[in-house]
Amino acid sequence: MTSTRRMTDQIDVVTLSDSDRDAAIDRLYDVALDPARYEALLDHWESAISPLRARVDIRMPHLLNDPQIAEHFRRATEFLDRLAPEETDDGLNAMLAPFDRVPALLLDRSYHIRAANGAARQAMVLPETAQIGDLPIHAADMEALTSALDIMFDSREKDTAVLRVRAVQADHLIVFRLQRCIASDGTILVLAASNAVSMPPGFCEILIEAFDLTQTEAEILCHLVDCRSVNDIAVERGRSVDTIRAQIKSLLAKTETHSQLELVRLALSMIDMTAMTVRTAPGPRVVSRGFATLAERDFKSLITPDGRRVDYLILGAQRGRPVLYLPLDFGLVRWPASAEACAALRGLKVIVPLRPGYGLSDMVDRSVDYDATLLEDTMRVLQAERVTRCPILCFSGDAYYAVKLARAHPFAFSGIVACSGMLPLTRREQFERMHKWHRFIMAGAKYTPHLLPFMVKAGFLLARKIGKRTFLHAVYGNSAADVATIEDPEAFEALATGSEVALSENHSAHEAFSRQLVSGQLDDWSAEVEALRGKLPVIFINGTQDPQVPLATVDEFRRDYDWIEFHLLEDAGQLAFFRHWRVVLDHLTPLIAD
Repeated sequence: MTSTRRMTDQIDVVTLSDSDRDAAIDRLYDVALDPARYEALLDHWESAISPLRARVDIRMPHLLNDPQIAEHFRRATEFLDRLAPEETDDGLNAMLAPFDRVPALLLDRSYHIRAANGAARQAMVLPETAQIGDLPIHAADMEALTSALDIMFDSREKDTAVLRVRAVQADHLIVFRLQRCIASDGTILVLAASNAVSMPPGFCEILIEAFDLTQTEAEILCHLVDCRSVNDIAVERGRSVDTIRAQIKSLLAKTETHSQLELVRLALSMIDMTAMTVRTAPGPRVVSRGFATLAERDFKSLITPDGRRVDYLILGAQRGRPVLYLPLDFGLVRWPASAEACAALRGLKVIVPLRPGYGLSDMVDRSVDYDATLLEDTMRVLQAERVTRCPILCFSGDAYYAVKLARAHPFAFSGIVACSGMLPLTRREQFERMHKWHRFIMAGAKYTPHLLPFMVKAGFLLARKIGKRTFLHAVYGNSAADVATIEDPEAFEALATGSEVALSENHSAHEAFSRQLVSGQLDDWSAEVEALRGKLPVIFINGTQDPQVPLATVDEFRRDYDWIEFHLLEDAGQLAFFRHWRVVLDHLTPLIAD
């Protein structure tokens, strides 16, 4: 294999030779037409790219900034899109599921209503096939709605809005909360949730305490949120219009707002914050269900202030001592049945957030910082469960997120236990030592991140085509310990069931997987790790047969971070937890706050 250097815009670009590029492109289209040929692409790609990695600085490692190759990857991705399941009504309805009692609908760029929930169809009397003109909005205000939608579709800087319009019915108003979202096929839609706001219990008392309102002022504000006109409020309360206006003026002064619309927006944001109540996923019951010994677990959900749904599970004791568990980008949200039962016996409440794009947790727009959203959602879940302090249990590369959380919220976490943990990869050799499947993805994310989405999407489609067991055997085939774990019935049930949130017949989290790898965990975050020295216990439990973090890499970690407590498991690989969970729980339990 040979490579060439050429000058592009005065930047020295290391690229493939013509023959290597042609062979790689041939295999690229082979995979696009049949994902079962993925390993042939992997083998050729590694043989061609490996020599190039040795020739670039790991601190500025991007290879193959070649427009020709990038264009072929783009075309091949289009072929893959034809193999992926198309967005179905069920998929659109799932996006509406958090709004089971609130009228909500999805609009496309042509102002067609792609889907509407039952509450919207009933409240707005929508026909089966509806357009924006079918909404019960005053004709004079329709332009305001279409303009707001245009901004949602065209602006990368604004993806949420609150819009107040007049209803067809006299003296009634509708408040729309608009949120740009992305369907699984990549189509940009706008979710519109209307004014049927369900105020949480005790909301008047919350307003009174927050803004020093009187009972009457709080009730009037609730009426305004409910789209009552001043005349309606006056009639209902048996007061004059002037009296109501005077009370609204007092409300504006106390809340430091400047208009009724701003006042209502403030109240809506208060509802968003106080109504983040924990509940099982709305609509049809959504569960994590095993196929042998795993018990069913209901997904819980909350709605973020920007309207996104965030799901999570609780394993072990539902009312026990909290543990935050980060399930890796594979979405391994379930434990072996015996491990879950043991957690319950130990009184551990294991909280498992589903990150954006996994399961029914809403994906975020590509303009949004994925890592920041993942961390914010994690803290929201802990807040919803009223957790003030707990340890973090994480796998492999999720040590990056554990460190980020501990740095951002130093009083919220009592320690970190990283099973098969990975610290910052700062040497080229740490990529080269990995087994080929892990190196293909991890080095791809580091050196050719612009090509990673195709590699990941093709891998997900391959796993769906050949089945998870066969796929896991291919990925972990050179680790005898991991192969033994896959063949353990309890362990495999946990792996297969848990990863349904990442890959199922109807869902693929390939985009979210890619975005995690290129967001920051493969950068040098060693300063973040060092900042935890002496601040809280950090324990790493690694297997000697880990295909991603082999023993030589663990030895380097131990030298670089001599203050971290390391433990080695001889008969373990990257899937160590699924066979050695007792060892992990023994190290975790002392870190749990009483």
